[in-house]
Amino acid sequence: MTDQTTAPTDATTVDERVEAILAEMTLAEKAAQLGSVNAERILTEDGELDRDAAEEYLANGIGHLTRIGGEGSLDPERAAEVTNELQEILREETRLGIPAIPHEECLSGYMGPAGTTFPQGIGMAATFDPALMADVTDTIREQLEAIGTVHALSPVLDVARDLRWGRVEETFGEDPYLVAAMACGYVDGLQADGDGISATLKHFVGHAVGEGGKNRSSVHLGERELRETHMFPFEAAIHESGAESVMNAYHDIDGVPCASDEWLLTDVLRGEWDFDGTVVSDYYSVEFLKSEHGVAGTEREAGVTALEAGVDVELPYTDCYGEHLVEAVERGELAASTVEEAARRVLTMKARKGVLDDATVDAASASDPYDTEEASELTRRAARESITLLKNEDDTLPLAGDALDSLAVVGPKADDAQELLGDYAYAAHYPDEETAFEATTPLDALRARGDAEGFDVRHAEGCTTTGPATDGFDDAVAQAEDADVALAFVGARSAVDFSGTEADMEQRPSVPTSGEGCDVTDLGLPGVQEELVAELRETETPVVVVVVSGKPHSIEEIAEEAPAVVQAWLPGEEGGDAIDAVVFGDHNPSGHLPVSIPRNVGQLPVHYSRRPNSANEEHVYTESTPLYAFGHGLSYTEFEYSGLELSTDSLEPAGTLTASVTVTNAGERAGTDVVQLYTRAENPDQARPVQELTGFERVHLEPGESARVSFDVHASQLAYHDRDMNLAVEEGPYEVRVGTAADDIVDTAAFDVTASKELPRTGRTYFTDSRVESGE
Repeated sequence: MTDQTTAPTDATTVDERVEAILAEMTLAEKAAQLGSVNAERILTEDGELDRDAAEEYLANGIGHLTRIGGEGSLDPERAAEVTNELQEILREETRLGIPAIPHEECLSGYMGPAGTTFPQGIGMAATFDPALMADVTDTIREQLEAIGTVHALSPVLDVARDLRWGRVEETFGEDPYLVAAMACGYVDGLQADGDGISATLKHFVGHAVGEGGKNRSSVHLGERELRETHMFPFEAAIHESGAESVMNAYHDIDGVPCASDEWLLTDVLRGEWDFDGTVVSDYYSVEFLKSEHGVAGTEREAGVTALEAGVDVELPYTDCYGEHLVEAVERGELAASTVEEAARRVLTMKARKGVLDDATVDAASASDPYDTEEASELTRRAARESITLLKNEDDTLPLAGDALDSLAVVGPKADDAQELLGDYAYAAHYPDEETAFEATTPLDALRARGDAEGFDVRHAEGCTTTGPATDGFDDAVAQAEDADVALAFVGARSAVDFSGTEADMEQRPSVPTSGEGCDVTDLGLPGVQEELVAELRETETPVVVVVVSGKPHSIEEIAEEAPAVVQAWLPGEEGGDAIDAVVFGDHNPSGHLPVSIPRNVGQLPVHYSRRPNSANEEHVYTESTPLYAFGHGLSYTEFEYSGLELSTDSLEPAGTLTASVTVTNAGERAGTDVVQLYTRAENPDQARPVQELTGFERVHLEPGESARVSFDVHASQLAYHDRDMNLAVEEGPYEVRVGTAADDIVDTAAFDVTASKELPRTGRTYFTDSRVESGE
């Protein structure tokens, strides 16, 4: 039945091959390439393939197979078998025999059974280590490839500045430079120079700043802020790492839904940035043009609007594309060439990813990359590097096992494996379903240490994450009173789409208050956790607070009273071991905050790079500074900076300046610091951020050791959009600032840009080159 139009020849290029296929296709077959089908429609409840349904949905071919393994809850071997069978149906039972692109979610690891769960995005950002991010996604790539996946719906490049938004945990934080650097690391590891899994940059664009901190609400941004803050990471990941896919955002910007925004998806993305990959819709966002935004009256109109704007593939299943697009062409509402151009992009991606040659995998070996010691060690390492020490009064930490008789472990986050996971981890994404998941909880790890080092570990939950019950307080207090130290594990539970009432919370005392669809109006610890910590503080036992949460909580009172505060984020399946290693000093913490932590929700926005009037103006009773600033992170050793020098104090608008500083470990432990380089325009012709991150470098030093850290800053990195919206380097005085956090600038140096220059479209440098050399 199959024509041989997909067979390769030595002489054909990708473009020639795609054009040959297009020449053979009917309009319906081209439209089918723009659609998708998900596991729910073609799998039975017990995970078997419904062949009749599959053949019906795949009759004209299909663009994407949506989450066969993850949504289908199939183990790796079975996921590979079903994917192979679907590809065989497409190859053998459709006229042209064109296989599909199978895609999965993998924000913190493959979101399916057996996938290794790494720290959530916000924790990975706290490492300030794009190379580690690439190592993580290299492992994710191996697991996805084994089950036949060639496309992934990650990473998240949203710049998170409204912390009420539930999805802050999925992001790389508040700073566009850090987001861009971590995103490029993510893409590099996943795509493996084009030989791996297509990464999807999402959500294009501005998804993190919806009004009210809500997930799909309207966004109000001027073009300058849109480009310089929210578009920058996408532009960098496309130009520097060759990202192969982009996903539109749900919301509207100034009244135009992103799924219908031709300026955004075509003029900027393809015209200005020369992006030649595929644009895929966020799930249901094409239909939302009708049901949520009201800008389309029918599914057909929604499909036409999205396709003409630049959305190539409708996910998670064909709803407004397919036959609706065919009918639109026949009615004269849509140009056939528009369908063909999108189909060309989808087919090109299939050719590039090898799908047209051999879309099957060896199912018998699909489980090989899963549950390996190498993957476990990597997620353990990533979790350790992510943990951020916020406060350590009188060197309360690290604890010494040989100095303890007993340790109290209390709080709702101490002994629940799911509490270690972000919303796009498999076990957390479906919180109401039974999922087989193994993880080392903090209590597990601390008990193992107690057994090995001879101290007693006492445990009491105390309360749940969101419920109002306090009847567990007495037990928790009793355990703390009889211990040398108490560790209080608190935070928000992460999952997807909880909406309910206070009564619901009483029935379900651990409902999610962080994650997609879990937007909040209060940044304090949910439930009665703050009251629990207050009760523990009434004892004479030192109480160390460990925040296991992807949400930056406003914990000003707790931070003032607790001798030590640890931000563990959502550290993944080896999170318990990582927390134990940091608390007891096996690992010297080196995480730094990728977001500013506010004193209370009313202080927002509180990101470090506000403009001067916003940064300096205060609310009544509340100062402008955050509780903990962007970049903050303590160590068990002390680092000293000295000798900041610039290679020149006069920088040409196309030149490069080198800033160098000496870092010394002045303490008694080996440790790693993150040297942060900021710049600021001293007298700009428009209101500019008080400072902007322009580079960073991790430096590991033994006690007494020094290193010289150098940063090469190209003048184009200082560019901003002038009053005519041209990107230009502006003449004038600037300052380089070096520090350990945005509010801990150790030294500064001044220089001048000698002239103004408008940048050509291809003349931009996105990242600072940095290097570490032996100290003097």
